[in-house]
Amino acid sequence: MSLNTKFAGCVLLLACWFSPHVRAEAPFRVLVVQSDNNLPYQSFSKALNLPVQFLVEVLPRAEDFAAQPADLVVTVGLRAAELVAKKTAQPVLAAMIPSTLPAKQLRSRMISAIYLDQPRARQVAFLRAVLPEHTRVGVLYSVENRFDFAGFRTELSRQGGVLLMRNLHGEATLFDDLEAVLSESDVLFAVPDSVVYNGNTIRNILLSSYRRSIPLVGFSQPYVKAGALCALFSTPEQLAGQASAMISSFFALGKLPESQYPLFYTISLNQEVARTLGIKLNTAEMIRLQVEKISGPAR
Repeated sequence: MSLNTKFAGCVLLLACWFSPHVRAEAPFRVLVVQSDNNLPYQSFSKALNLPVQFLVEVLPRAEDFAAQPADLVVTVGLRAAELVAKKTAQPVLAAMIPSTLPAKQLRSRMISAIYLDQPRARQVAFLRAVLPEHTRVGVLYSVENRFDFAGFRTELSRQGGVLLMRNLHGEATLFDDLEAVLSESDVLFAVPDSVVYNGNTIRNILLSSYRRSIPLVGFSQPYVKAGALCALFSTPEQLAGQASAMISSFFALGKLPESQYPLFYTISLNQEVARTLGIKLNTAEMIRLQVEKISGPAR
């Protein structure tokens, strides 16, 4: 059992043990609503670690949700959060949603969130820890992108870097736009954007960056496997551990905690790519220590 899982389990047990609301005669009812039945959402639901006095039901597809008796609804993914918010007045914990989603889109009522994206300070600290000499950070994005570029630019500047952004004009200009941003940058920072980064484009994006000896920093394990230098991300299991603690806190205290960025995260490195690019990487644990020294705990 991992340290993160043990920690979340201890929080859960303590919260439930001291809860003034524990009801021996009726279990707490938790309804988990997934955006769909894809693997990350399944992994999240399976990893929820709740005590025996919790009755947990999982609804694999958000489209099938209808208001039903539950003490708390846990949504998994953005689509589930948006659909459930329109159909229920019950307390909602929205997991795995972007932090840039305006709160008013989920209605101003009893709702809290666990964001999928990392705190800006942690993201930038990771870049600085992995590539301390690479200060010109290039980003290619589409107009639909919701990433908090203003906050990222501010934090990057605070830590000694410069953000160089290029708006994708259209699919036909993808590689011209990519070459433009690569010509000014010494690291390419990938942000979630299915228009720019998808199964049809990722291989050529990686090849273009390699030709210029520019590393690509991804945001998930598949990117590292595909050829990104590194990535920092939270797994569904790590997010589920955090959600489990928030759920128990809700039933112990009678209110949901404030929305949170991921507390736990994973660092993945591609040493083969590092050797090819002539980059010396520290170990993941050393990088983690540097990240936490710079950014501190999540808020």
